[in-house]
Amino acid sequence: MNVSEVMTAQVVTATPRTTVREVAQTMARIETGAVPVVDDGKVVGLITDRDIVLRIVAEAGSLDTPVAEVMTEGVETCAEDDNVADAAAKMGSRQIRRLVVLGEGGRLCGILSLGDIAVDYGAKAVGRTLEEISENSPAAQ
Repeated sequence: MNVSEVMTAQVVTATPRTTVREVAQTMARIETGAVPVVDDGKVVGLITDRDIVLRIVAEAGSLDTPVAEVMTEGVETCAEDDNVADAAAKMGSRQIRRLVVLGEGGRLCGILSLGDIAVDYGAKAVGRTLEEISENSPAAQ
């Protein structure tokens, strides 16, 4: 089964200049915890609810800060024609819960989350992946 068959294809994005407040409001409206940051058609980062909490709320930062200052760079990706099992293995080995999915020319075409895999690929694969993600995390120790 290919990633394109299970990924979330309808993805809302932000630009590096979008404010933290704007992206947080978007997250609340569409009920997501991650928004890809796109500049000139290329994914340059990912802003997560965790980024906002750790880099803005915990540090008493401004909600008017551009997301470029708090986003996670070096986003892990996969291709839309990658095998779901390979993508799940990558998530487990890198201890991450989502991958940005790229199509032709490196353009954003979706996000693959553990939830997507659970719904369409099976709870067993998610259980293994979640176990690997949690294995060495500070919260698990």
